[in-house]
Amino acid sequence: MPDNVTSLFRSTAAHSPSMAALTRESDGAGPVDFCIPCNPYFPTPAMFEEMAARLRDIITYYPSSADTITAELCSLLRLPPQCVAMGNGSTELITWIDHLLVRESLAVPVPTFGRWTDQPMETGKRVDMFPLQESSGFALDLAQYAEFIRARGTRVAVICNPNNPDGGFLHKHAVVQFMDAMADLDLVVIDESFLEFADAENEPSVVQEAMLRPNVIVLRSLGKNFGLHGIRFGYLVANPALAGRVRSMLPKWNLNSFAEHVVFMLKEHGAEYAQSLHQVRRDRMDMSGQLSSLPGLTVYPSQGNFLFVRLPVGAEGTVVRDRLLTEHRILVRECGNKIGSSSRFLRLVVRPQVDVRRLVTGLEQVLYGTSRRGAAVPEQATGTAYSSGTAAVDRLVTQTNGAGTHGLAQAAGAGMPLPAAASAPAVGPGGGMPVPAAAGLPQPEPQPVPQEAPRPQPAPQPVPQPVPVPQPAPQPVSVPQPQQLPQPAAYPEPVPQPAPAAPPLAPAAAFAAPAPAPMQVPPATGPTPPGVPARGGLTAAQVRGTDGLSMAPATGWPGAQSWPDAAGMGQAAG
Repeated sequence: MPDNVTSLFRSTAAHSPSMAALTRESDGAGPVDFCIPCNPYFPTPAMFEEMAARLRDIITYYPSSADTITAELCSLLRLPPQCVAMGNGSTELITWIDHLLVRESLAVPVPTFGRWTDQPMETGKRVDMFPLQESSGFALDLAQYAEFIRARGTRVAVICNPNNPDGGFLHKHAVVQFMDAMADLDLVVIDESFLEFADAENEPSVVQEAMLRPNVIVLRSLGKNFGLHGIRFGYLVANPALAGRVRSMLPKWNLNSFAEHVVFMLKEHGAEYAQSLHQVRRDRMDMSGQLSSLPGLTVYPSQGNFLFVRLPVGAEGTVVRDRLLTEHRILVRECGNKIGSSSRFLRLVVRPQVDVRRLVTGLEQVLYGTSRRGAAVPEQATGTAYSSGTAAVDRLVTQTNGAGTHGLAQAAGAGMPLPAAASAPAVGPGGGMPVPAAAGLPQPEPQPVPQEAPRPQPAPQPVPQPVPVPQPAPQPVSVPQPQQLPQPAAYPEPVPQPAPAAPPLAPAAAFAAPAPAPMQVPPATGPTPPGVPARGGLTAAQVRGTDGLSMAPATGWPGAQSWPDAAGMGQAAG
């Protein structure tokens, strides 16, 4: 490909130019795509031929209403239609979740899918970013995340499972316990867009549990799983009140005719779909092994259809990306613009072995100098562990969280100052889920975070440690005492209550632990501290679901002998 093609990366608002743009600027043939994470084995060639034969009718006529298409999807998923809302891609649903249900603040681990950080900031919400640590392989510790949420007083929590871009996975029992511990929040979102590629658990989805809870939404993808990103469709599952609230705001024809045609084809192609997921999981293992053999390249464990890799020391991600594209016609996702990541990281989509061999050959030539242009150039000497590609990103975190990525990481390890209403959360034995402290108890003054606080060392990981970065000490979180908070009519005067004992939450790494009993959480302790602009939206009490909801059993997909169950795993007889 010509060198000027790489200029498209600097002229697009997205992380990468579209395949159509790359094709137009080249000789008419696009690159091998290791950037966009979708299923390479589905639809089958026969399904594409069927769609091609119907192309004239598909693009000529209006589609059916979204209700008709949703009803057909629900008949396959064995889900009640009143609990489902379909959107023109997951980003449309994220947008409406933000506008309708995020009142003032949202917490999300980073790095993650960019719309979970960017969308609420665009509408003036406070985004509390919980940094995943490279030293622990970017694993999400739910107990620490819960403590972070209580310390910040956040009203909405998001979990992506598996997480994008690192593929980190949380077992179902841990996610369910987290949902129950956060029952007093306005909303908990579990983004399962990549869950059907996971094989660490037979039935990892929490869609059935979400329908019975008053403040939980599960987000699912169709374009990624079915290999059809160009057809913008996805869906959410929640109790009827929440799902109906989002569904009522969607346009009448927000789903196109291609989406309708594919949904109505699915019941005839369940066996092929299940086989495609199985093949992606096999390819993921093979691809991880091949990439791990490259000197200095770190490959993180993943349950998605992608792998998160750290480049060897001295390699700059933008240079590697551009040279792979121009010299080898390979498109990769460089992660320098992801909050919590840097240009030292790439996200590589799982593809068939023939494509992976081409990728490995290209990386060998670019990284180790076996091509005419030599090895990849070293990073610029910025004096930090972050490449130049993340300078703007770190400034953004500084503006939203007060201390930047480095300050957040230090606070997460050293003990972030807690607001007065939650300065001493009760923690169950063995590091269990913290319970919010009862309001009205005497609280100590917030203490500043020390510049060099000791923190326990994690278990050895095959991950090189990043270079420590000198940073100014983050300012302590200053929150008025409870008696200083104005008490609006919507919030009754809090009554001091002892925090009930809580069973421990198994850490994310303890996947084999038995599911603990649901945790009881006391009511919310009061309003969010002043200074946070409240937004029009719904409280937890306003989004309660109906009682007596009768769930359809997730016993299989009708009309096919081998469709996966509603969670996308397991096999069921028709």
